[in-house]
Amino acid sequence: MSKKATIEKNLTTPQVKKLLETLGEGNLDQLQRRTLDYASKFSKVDVEVAEKLVEKLIEKFGVQGEEAVQIVNCMPQSIEELKVFLAGGRKIIETSKLKSIVNLLDEHRKLK
Repeated sequence: MSKKATIEKNLTTPQVKKLLETLGEGNLDQLQRRTLDYASKFSKVDVEVAEKLVEKLIEKFGVQGEEAVQIVNCMPQSIEELKVFLAGGRKIIETSKLKSIVNLLDEHRKLK
C-alpha cells in the first residue's frame, strides 16, 4: 500500500461555499450538500472579501493563518469576542490593535 501525500489548507466558510458551488450541486454527495447548505447559511462575507481579510490579518496584524481564518468565519463584533480567537497566542496584543482588527471587520461585514 502506498501512502498519498496530502496537502492541507485552511479555508474560510465562503471559500468552501465557492469550491462546492463550482462542483455543481448535482455532483455532490449528501455530506457535501449539507456542507454547502451550512456554508451558504453561515458565510458572513463574500469569498473575495474573506480572502482579503485573511491576508490583511496575517500581514498587517501578525495573526496566525488558522486564527485569521476562524476570525473571518465568525467575524467577531467586539474586542472581547475577538480575544477568544487569539487566546491561544503566546503574546499579548495591544488593545489599539484589537480595536483596529474589529474596525477592519466592521468595514467588510455584510449588512443583514
